[in-house]
Amino acid sequence: MTVDEAMHERVREAVRSIPAGRVATYGDIADIARAPSPRLIGRILSEDGHDLPWHRVLRANGTPAPHLAREQLELLRGEGVLANGEKVDLKEYRWGAESGLF
Repeated sequence: MTVDEAMHERVREAVRSIPAGRVATYGDIADIARAPSPRLIGRILSEDGHDLPWHRVLRANGTPAPHLAREQLELLRGEGVLANGEKVDLKEYRWGAESGLF
């Protein structure tokens, strides 16, 4: 799947806008950026997300990608986002949930 520059930048901006202490899902970011797939968000972050708060983006069930779990959960804990095992309670920490966005 080819990603045009405008979509790429929309994804980066959506991830950049997640506040500290909050999380979003790959699907949330796909919706905000009008991207065709949550998987595309993961691809963009893996290729060009090192300077973004990538750790604030989780899978739909509230878990991090397995290969990033330790680092991601540690970074989130540093922002006050606590996990139960390896799962973050999206009802509590999901960005936009308080305003009914998600």
